[in-house]
Amino acid sequence: MFSLRIFRYLIHAPYGGKEGRQGAWRALVEAQQAGRIRSIGVSNYGVHHLDELESYIKELETRNGQGKGGEISVGQWELHPWLARPDIVEWCQKRGVVIQAYCPIVRGERFGEPVLQPLVKKYNKTPSQVLLRWSLQKGFVPLPKSVTPSRIEENADLYDFELGPEEMKSLETGDYAPCSWDPTTSND
Repeated sequence: MFSLRIFRYLIHAPYGGKEGRQGAWRALVEAQQAGRIRSIGVSNYGVHHLDELESYIKELETRNGQGKGGEISVGQWELHPWLARPDIVEWCQKRGVVIQAYCPIVRGERFGEPVLQPLVKKYNKTPSQVLLRWSLQKGFVPLPKSVTPSRIEENADLYDFELGPEEMKSLETGDYAPCSWDPTTSND
């Protein structure tokens, strides 16, 4: 008999209203408890969505018993120096939630930024490699996207240099500039 077990399942966005989010989370928890999913989490949730979910998890535990509300083990957001999301990052770090960063190389749209050029030259690395290194040093799990074998290899060549504290600070732009959609701001 074939038995399917999913390694990780994330709720992709906070759309659907509070009731929809709670129903989706409850379904993931039930599937996890049945052994069908190893870990569960969310993607693109704002802090207000995360707080709401945390309250719901506590409510489920009060109703069903300790550990029966599920655990947000991973979260996924667009993260890069032009969208660092310090509020979400702090929320996750306080709770031990693994942070996955999508669009970590900003779809290549910022490779010419003056803030990157000194680091590219100093380390003889590409802008992609510098941005991925920033992501790793922030404690994120970067998820670069490429189908080109040479770029995939390049994106993995990150472990022979490290950005210093001042260099990391130089990449703190304070900007809010998504290169993708941003459901974190949804008040649905």
